[in-house]
Amino acid sequence: MGRWNLSESLLLLTLLINGGLGLLVCLKKAPQRRVHIAFSLLSFALAAWASSILMIYLFQTPAWRDFWVRMSFVTSSFIPAAFLYFSLIFPKEKRVVSPLRMALLFFLPALFAILSFTPLMVRSVHWETLAARYGFAHRAFSAYLLAYIWGGVFFLIHSLRHSVGLERLQIKYSLFGMFISALSAISLNLVLPSLGTSRLSNLGPPSTLIMVSFVSYSIVKHRLMDIDIVLKKGTTYIFLIVLLFIPASLLILFGQRFFYGVLDPLFFTFLLSLLLLVTLLFNQMKGWTERAVEQLFFRDRYDYRETLGKFSKAMVTILDLESLSRKIIETITQTMEVEKASFYCFEEEKGGYQLLESKNLGNNHLPKILPKGDPLARHLEDLGMLVIREELLHGHASPAPEGVLETLSLLEAELSIPLVSKGMLMGMINLSHKFNRETYSQEDLELLNTLANQTTIALENARLYDDLKKSKSYIRRADRLASLGTLTAGLAHEIRNPLVAIKTLTQLLPERFDDEEFRSHFLNIASGEVDRISSLVNELLEFARPSDPKFERENINSIVDGMILLVSTETKKKQIGVTKHYAVDLPPVTVDREQIKQVFLNVLLNAIEATPPDGKLIIRTRSFIKPGGEPHVQIEFTDTGCGISAEYLEEIFTPFFTTKIKGSGLGLSISNQIIQDHRGYIDVESRVNQGSSFYVNLPINQSHPRRRKSDARLPSEAVNPVEQR
Repeated sequence: MGRWNLSESLLLLTLLINGGLGLLVCLKKAPQRRVHIAFSLLSFALAAWASSILMIYLFQTPAWRDFWVRMSFVTSSFIPAAFLYFSLIFPKEKRVVSPLRMALLFFLPALFAILSFTPLMVRSVHWETLAARYGFAHRAFSAYLLAYIWGGVFFLIHSLRHSVGLERLQIKYSLFGMFISALSAISLNLVLPSLGTSRLSNLGPPSTLIMVSFVSYSIVKHRLMDIDIVLKKGTTYIFLIVLLFIPASLLILFGQRFFYGVLDPLFFTFLLSLLLLVTLLFNQMKGWTERAVEQLFFRDRYDYRETLGKFSKAMVTILDLESLSRKIIETITQTMEVEKASFYCFEEEKGGYQLLESKNLGNNHLPKILPKGDPLARHLEDLGMLVIREELLHGHASPAPEGVLETLSLLEAELSIPLVSKGMLMGMINLSHKFNRETYSQEDLELLNTLANQTTIALENARLYDDLKKSKSYIRRADRLASLGTLTAGLAHEIRNPLVAIKTLTQLLPERFDDEEFRSHFLNIASGEVDRISSLVNELLEFARPSDPKFERENINSIVDGMILLVSTETKKKQIGVTKHYAVDLPPVTVDREQIKQVFLNVLLNAIEATPPDGKLIIRTRSFIKPGGEPHVQIEFTDTGCGISAEYLEEIFTPFFTTKIKGSGLGLSISNQIIQDHRGYIDVESRVNQGSSFYVNLPINQSHPRRRKSDARLPSEAVNPVEQR
């Protein structure tokens, strides 16, 4: 073998990088994907080409050199075909390449590989100048190379025109890298030699590194940078090379010459590669090394940093304000070993900051409300960063307004952390000394600042969630009042009729008091009418009376009966016949009685409004068991009204959506939410001008072991109402 020099080192580097990137892509995530395999074949072909060129310059024996020259044509024969195949299916197997097309695609490479060992490809090589004389087949080989390369470019450009997003960016990367590499490789190694005798060049394989690097990055990387950003970064790296690596290379060369008197290209390449490797790995190794040192020598500090870091990410999912404040104080005091702590949150209605949670503080002297104008609150809002009592005492921080230290002493706080959002102080976390009486380190303060930012977001989420719950409550009350308004006029008329009858009989009673038959008839009528009035008034009062949610075992049939009684006036007005088919053996259901009444009343009023005079309203109840084994009760409301068109059927439960001239569009939305709160669901069937059927499905037991925690219901779990009839 000959002496190793810089060009051989570059060829070896090309061999390793091409082979390594091909292996990386082949093993990345989905090695069975044809795109990955196609790129790996291209990379391995390029690596084999670099290897054969390297061997030409390493071996001095003419027989071996002749062999490796011909092997360089064998390996390079498969590069254009591999590139064309890759371009056809990149980036997501856009085109199907059948086995027959694959055979035709690789027929020419196989032919030229065979011809490489004949004088038709290479006639002779002058080894002193490395000049070769090429045969007739070399011109055909050059034409094959150009045709396949530009064919691959054509398919990539065609795919680029019909792609968007990530696919488009991947193709851009491939085209950019391919143009730089292919032009130099073609011109230096294959096009120029086809013109006659030329020197064998070793610059072709290294020129492929750009293409392979760009394409492998586009395949492996999930999120790609825009190509313009890549060019900017590339320019930055070029300037860094000019400013750092070129001077470093000159210093290495000067050092070799000064200390050893000779220049060794292999040692120079090794040293420069090592310098580049250390530079690239330094930032990545730095973070890993810091974590390893903390785990080995500062285990306690690492544990609490890790705990608080995880907590700051997880607590944004806590929506209950009380649970959030308790979790914050418990986590901080335990992990940082803080003796005392308090958490204040701004309450507009109370005009200050309310104490939500505290730890190891005497609640007798601790203020429940800090006024909005408190010196500490004003100082935290103006400063926007945490305040340390010791720094204020010794003058190490900016001067604080008068009264800040007094408030900190009152709260027994050594550290106060502000929770600021949009320039407004939403709350504060106050911490005392640690149990070991150590001061808070800079690392502690940075971690607490991060925690404060996450806490502020969590606090806003909790406030929004609380406001949403209040809004839902107000909307439900408004809907209840609207339903009452609908019923009031009809009930007044319903009550007036029996009162007129009772009054008439009372006026006749003195004249016919001795008539026993009249007295008996009068008592029966009066008693029945009074009972009817009493039932109507009781149902109306129970429905109108606001109450907190209360889940109890209830008889669904009796609840439906009560709501039918309430709407009886409306059905009589339109002469709508009401038919009831109740399941006799219906089990009791765990529900909030008043909320379920609101649902049934909404559905009944909608059905009555949609049904024309002399129509029908049918109510059925039944029990069934879902496929998962959970028992349910179903209440069906079927009318013979105008029905709902298919285009609106999916929108009827959307808030404020209505097809009626009058109405808020909230009734069915609220009803649906109530049923979801009961872990049930509502199904609807409707045909225009034929009527609609609403199926309210409620689980019998709210704590069934098979039920998921989520209120959501899978489509596959839906019960076909027709099968339950």
